[in-house]
Amino acid sequence: MKNMINSSNNKITIRPYAPNIGAIITGIDLSKEITNSEQNIIKDAFHKYLVIFFQKQSEISPVNHIKLGKYFGDLHIHPAAPKMKNYPEIFEIHTDKNSKISNGAEYFHSDVSCEKEPPLGTMLQLHILPECGGDTMFANMYMAYDALSDPMKNFLNNLYASHESEHFYRGRYNKTNENVKYPSSIHPVVRTHPVTKKKALYINRFFTTKIEGLSKDESLIILNYLFEHCEKTDFQIRYRWQQNDMAFWDNRCTLHKAIWDYFPNERKGRRVTIKGDKPY
Repeated sequence: MKNMINSSNNKITIRPYAPNIGAIITGIDLSKEITNSEQNIIKDAFHKYLVIFFQKQSEISPVNHIKLGKYFGDLHIHPAAPKMKNYPEIFEIHTDKNSKISNGAEYFHSDVSCEKEPPLGTMLQLHILPECGGDTMFANMYMAYDALSDPMKNFLNNLYASHESEHFYRGRYNKTNENVKYPSSIHPVVRTHPVTKKKALYINRFFTTKIEGLSKDESLIILNYLFEHCEKTDFQIRYRWQQNDMAFWDNRCTLHKAIWDYFPNERKGRRVTIKGDKPY
C-alpha cells in the first residue's frame, strides 16, 4: 500500500518496505532545501516505520549531508572512528580490496550505545556499491520486546546493563594512543521511546557487556538469550542498496548490521549521526 502525500510542489510517496519494519520514500530531493512540512512528513514516517529509505537520490555533498542531519537535531561526533577531513561530523564508510576488517558493523548493534546520551538516529548515503552484496539488515526492537512473555518482561523491566566500547574501539580504531577515553554507560535493558512511548529492548552484541546486579554467569546467560532473541528473522528486514540511497534509522528502537560479503569489491559512503538523550 502506497501513501501519497502532497508537499509544496512535490508528491511524496511512502511505501512500507515490509510488514515489520521499514518504508521507502520517493518524491523528495534531499540535495535541496527541506521545507517544514517535508520535515514533519519525514519525522512521522521515521517514528512509524523505524527506518526509512530515500530512493532515487543524487549524491549529496558533505556540507548538505550535515545540513540535512541538523534538520533533526544536533549532530554527534563519533568518539573513536576516523573523521572526514574538514567535516568531523561525517563518518566515512569505506571498504575495498585493501581493507583488513569491515567498517565495524558486522554484528547487530545500535550506534554508539556506550554513550551516556546515545544517538537518536543515523543518516547513511552510499555512493559506491559492489555489483552484488553489501546489504544492511535492520531489526525491530519494539517487536522483540512485545514477543517476550509477561514474566520475562517484568523481570527485564527493572534491569540495567553496562554498555562499553574500549574492548571494540581500541583494536579497531586506535592501536597506539593509550590516553584515549572510551565511553561507557549504564542503560535500562528495556527503554521507553521518548516520542512513541513504546517499550523496546535496548541491548546489543557490540557494546552490552553485563547486566547490573546479576552474577557473571547469570548475566551471560540472559544476555546471550536476549541477543539471539533480538536477532530472530521475524523482526528483521534485509535492505539491498541502490546507488545514492539514503537510509535514516532510529537507534532507540532498532538494531542493524552491514553484511561484508563483497570482498574485495568496494563499498563507500558517508553518514551523519544525530544526538539523542539519556535512555529511560
